[in-house]
Amino acid sequence: DENECEGNNGGCSDICINLKNSHRCECGKGRVLKEDGKTCEDIEGCQNNNGGCSHNCVPFGDTYQCQCPRGLLLSEDNHTCQVPVICKPSNIEVSVPKEIVGGLELSLTNSSCKGTSNGTHVNINFNLKTCGTVMNVVSDKIIATNEVTGMPKQTPGSNGDIIIRTSKIIIPITCEFPRLYTISEGYVANLKNSPMEIIGHSRGTFPFTLEIFKDKDFDEPYKENKPVLKLRDSLYFGIEPLMRVNGLETLVESCYATPTSKIDEILKYYLIQDGCVSDDAVKQYTSKDHLAKHFQVPVFKFVGKDNKEVFLHCQVLVCGATDERSRCAQGCRRRMRREVDMEEKTSHLSNHLLTGGPILIDMEE
Repeated sequence: DENECEGNNGGCSDICINLKNSHRCECGKGRVLKEDGKTCEDIEGCQNNNGGCSHNCVPFGDTYQCQCPRGLLLSEDNHTCQVPVICKPSNIEVSVPKEIVGGLELSLTNSSCKGTSNGTHVNINFNLKTCGTVMNVVSDKIIATNEVTGMPKQTPGSNGDIIIRTSKIIIPITCEFPRLYTISEGYVANLKNSPMEIIGHSRGTFPFTLEIFKDKDFDEPYKENKPVLKLRDSLYFGIEPLMRVNGLETLVESCYATPTSKIDEILKYYLIQDGCVSDDAVKQYTSKDHLAKHFQVPVFKFVGKDNKEVFLHCQVLVCGATDERSRCAQGCRRRMRREVDMEEKTSHLSNHLLTGGPILIDMEE
């Protein structure tokens, strides 16, 4: 029996095991045999660059998991540990564990905005318009950024910090908000009337509601009672921002009505499409807030004796006010079907849904 491992190591890149009339290639610890049966490569595991984990790497069966120290959260890449950040419509919340802070004093870009300690964490709350927060429109997102800086305290704190273990920490803070929203509403405002909830620690929703108003002043939306409207009445509705932010503008790309609350209802009637008024009966009003959009249309119902309710669904796009090439700046832009198909293929804008309603149509004279 010839020892096939003697010649060129049997073609094996690592270990060659001689067998009767044959041989087998094996790999050393932390390496695995590739499909060619001869070449070894490093296993993606804790022994290889700590598995790419920023902090702790823990073996888990044939694979591994990254874990974070107490008080930190694993980010979406499943490898990086970071400070918890909550993006809310009204404010951004940052919570830094005391183990990281030590004897440092935390503040934002505007150094007058400082953190407060609760014993276990230093918390900093701020909104989109304060503390040096910068808003930028990037592709399909609105990105709010700030920076937490930790500097040594001038005097010992009341919580007993008398030493420091680092001279400075810098924590970039980012909240991402999608630019395109689909908001659904019946002819009555959502009874809960709550802004869209946040998903994830660094993503949020730029808060909009679709309101049904009692008159053309657009000051008093329906809240408690479902309105019962007649066909000869006027319907006043509007897109309302729950946060006033400078440097942005909005475009109502589409609004359509359906006889049910289903957003993908086959039977639908467009009031606004491609940023253009589709029904000549629709009238747009100038609003006090540049982000709000107000409309009036005669009350209508869908054909059919069982169709006694109407729901509205609107898509709202948020853009940078100074971007002359933005979709918002283009305004009404009627598109060919091919253009729509191409845009749908290349667009990854996030949609968010609020459901409410319906309006009740009174057919009696």
